[in-house]
Order: sequence, then structure tokens, then C-alpha cells
Amino acid sequence: MSRLRPPLRLAVSRLRPYPPRGLRTRLVVAFLLAAAFGALLTAGFTFHRARAAILDRAAETAVADLRTQLDSLAPDLALPPTDEDLRGLTGQIDQAGGARAWHASASYRGGEPVSASPGAPPVPDGLRETVQDTGRAVHQRTEHDGRPWLALGVPVAYAPDEAGNGDPDTLSGLTVYAVFPLDDDRADIDALVTAAQAGAVPALALALVPALFAARSVLRPVRRLRHGAERIAAGELDTRLDTEGHDELADLTRSFNTMAETLERDAAELRRLEAGARRFAADVAHELRTPLAAMAAVTEVLDEDAASGVLPADTEDAVRLISEEVRTLARMVEDLMEVSRFDAKAAPVHREDVDLRSLVTKTLQLRGWAHDERVRADLPEPAPVRVDPRRIDVVLGNLVANALHHGRPPVTVAVRAGGDRVRVTVTDRGPGIPDDALPHVFDRFYKADAARPRSGGSGLGLAIARENAALHGGTLTAANHPDGGAVFTLTLPSAASSPGTT
Repeated sequence: MSRLRPPLRLAVSRLRPYPPRGLRTRLVVAFLLAAAFGALLTAGFTFHRARAAILDRAAETAVADLRTQLDSLAPDLALPPTDEDLRGLTGQIDQAGGARAWHASASYRGGEPVSASPGAPPVPDGLRETVQDTGRAVHQRTEHDGRPWLALGVPVAYAPDEAGNGDPDTLSGLTVYAVFPLDDDRADIDALVTAAQAGAVPALALALVPALFAARSVLRPVRRLRHGAERIAAGELDTRLDTEGHDELADLTRSFNTMAETLERDAAELRRLEAGARRFAADVAHELRTPLAAMAAVTEVLDEDAASGVLPADTEDAVRLISEEVRTLARMVEDLMEVSRFDAKAAPVHREDVDLRSLVTKTLQLRGWAHDERVRADLPEPAPVRVDPRRIDVVLGNLVANALHHGRPPVTVAVRAGGDRVRVTVTDRGPGIPDDALPHVFDRFYKADAARPRSGGSGLGLAIARENAALHGGTLTAANHPDGGAVFTLTLPSAASSPGTT
């Protein structure tokens, strides 16, 4: 077979070591690769068919020309021919070849081919055998000295005489071979390859347009789904998307709408239940205030009797226990009422211009910590703020009480002013807050250790403290000190940047 130029060579740039990240890029690249593969496959198939057609046409034309020469020259050849006769016949055929420039040779009854052109390319043995076996004209492509050649083998039949005698289908035993270069046909094939290569780049460039269009049509619903998901994540649960068509993306859009509808319905139900729970807690706390006030009044009288010693010892212990539990229950009811006001956005704030140092000092004095060795105050500089003193007192009292209860003394209360913010830190020397509990210390009724004994608090102190900080435009955070212990930081706007009175 001929070693003609490869059918098509496309320069393919090295791909990135990792796939493109964007879906749009992936779709365009996949479309272009599919288009390039289709174009390459089509070009290769077309090339092979065109090359075969060119070579077959060249062979048929050459066989026809050779038969024409034999029809005019072979009848004058005496049979059986000598080598000189064969050499003369082939020389005449070579001269008659003209621009085809073939090299003819001839053999009689399977003998070695005789040629008038020394150094001509040899006739392939397979071609000779095929001609002898079939008795028909045969052609075969071969290569010699780096050039493609076409070899022909044509058996010569007896020609009828003037009287019409002789069978044209009877072979004479004479076989003529011709070998000629395919330079002209190779040039046509090279031109075909060049045209295919030149058309590859424009074809890919044209394929880019439908690739971008296809990517856009696919990504449009995907983009809508992404925007819809972002709106759902932002809390817009009434988001719905228009559905077009009946493909997989349309099914996905309908599933998205069903999901959004379910989320909206569930969220509405949760809000209804939460509102009901808040109303229930507020109503219970409100209803408990009146009987608790009566119970507190009675326990005060009983406390006085217990202090005077008129009650038996067992009764005195029971009275003290009841009094303590009533006070705990009263604090819990007040905390629940406060939380309900926060939830209802109805917590009043009465701001005053004060020095935060005076609020800290007053909080420690009211709770008996001013001269307590367990509590230290670090108040080096003025810290003017505009706050509700009662609410900030609640915050500070909860933080110090929490540090004394769950940490270890000494507890340090430090005030620092800087820029437009004022900070109060409450630090203890205890074991600190467990890492898994740190994100939840401000949750309502949260306990880091569910097995710990019931404390005197309501479980709402830190939650109320954070809500009070937020009412003032401040923050309350919890962390662990590098040297051990928990650190609670209350940050408030300074007096110059605080909002007005409400």
C-alpha cells in the first residue's frame, strides 16, 4: 500500500491539568470537542474516500491507456516472443506513455518480466501472481525511493483476424506490466489535505457560536435556579420560578417550586407555633405574678416568725426553704416577662448620660460585692455612655454572678474607653467554658452540663444580658482567656455615638 501523506493533522493545544470550573466553560469546551471530533471524523472519512477515488480513477485511466497501446502494438508481436521482441514492445509502450512516464515490462507465460528501461521499479510479486491467477487486469499501489507508484498488470488476449476468426477471451500468454509515479495524484491529495486543514479552524470558530447559544440556553434555567435558591436562603420563601418546556431542567424547576412552597408552609407553621409558645409563656408569667405576690407577702411574715424563734425547728427550716423557692420562682417569672417583652419588641429603654464606672460601682454595692475579696474592679479612666442604668445593671449583675457561680475568684471587672466604643470585661479564674458549649452560652435555658444540679437561676440570665446589650446598640461576647478562665465582654457605644432616648 502507498505511504501517502497522513489524511489530516490538527494542532491540538495542551489541555489544562484540571477541568474548567465554570459550567458555561465546560459546556462550550464539550461542544467544541464534539464538533472537532465530528469534523475530524468526517474529514478523515471524506479524505479516504476521495483519495481512493483519485487513485482508482488514475488506475482505470492508466489501464485504459495501456490497453489502447496494446491494441495497436501487440498484434504485430510474433508468438512465442523472444526477449528482444518483448524489450522492443516495452520500449514502444514507454515512448507512447508520454506525460505519464511509465516504465513497461512484459513476460510470456509467467516468465521474468523483460523491460527496456533498466533501473525501473520492480513489479510486485503479488501483482504478478494475481494477474496469472485471475487472467484480469490488476493494479496495485506501491512505493519506491520514497515516491508513490502505481503498478499495472494487463494480460493480452488473442485478437480476431480479418475473417473474424479467434476468441478474444482466450489469453495469449503475454502479460504487460507498467509502473508509473503518482506525483500528480499525490499533489491532488496534498491539496485535499491542505484544504481540510485550512477549513478546520473556521469550522471550529463557527462551531463556537452554536456552542455559546447552547450553553446559554442550558444555563439560563440553572441561573434562575441559583438566584431563586439565593432568595430562599435570604428568607424570601414566597419565591417561585416560571417553568418552560418539559425537559429535565423544567422538572427541576417544578421541584424547586414545590420545595419552596413546602418551606414557606412549614415556616409559617413554625412561626405560628413559636408565636403561640411566646404568648403562652407571657400569659403564664403574667398570671403567676398575682399569686406569687401573695405568696411572697405570706413568706415574709413567716420569715419574721422564723427569725423570732417562735416556730419549731422543723417548721422554721421548712419556712426558709419555701421562702427561697418562692423568691426563685418570682425571679424566673420576672425573667420570663422580660423575655416576652424582648420577643414582642416592647422592651422600654430610658437612656441617661452616665459614667460607666459609676454603674459598675453601684452594681457591686447593691449586691454586696463592693467589699468582697472575690470581686475586683479595674476602673482607671472615665467611660461616658448614654444607656438605661437599670438594664446595664442587670447585664453587669448577671455577668458577675455567673462568673462567681461557674468560675473561680478573683473575678475582675474592667472598664476601658477607646474611640467610639466602651468595653467592660468580666474575667474569672475558673476552668473556662467548654469549646462545645461556647457557641450556646447565650441560648435560653442552655446548660453546658445537663447532669449538674439545679441552680438558683432561671437559665435566662445571659440571654437577657445579651438582649439588653443589643437594645443599646452594643454586643456581648464570651471567650476563654489564654491563661485560663472565662471572659465576657460588653461593648457599648460611647456617649457621643449612642442613639437617642426611647
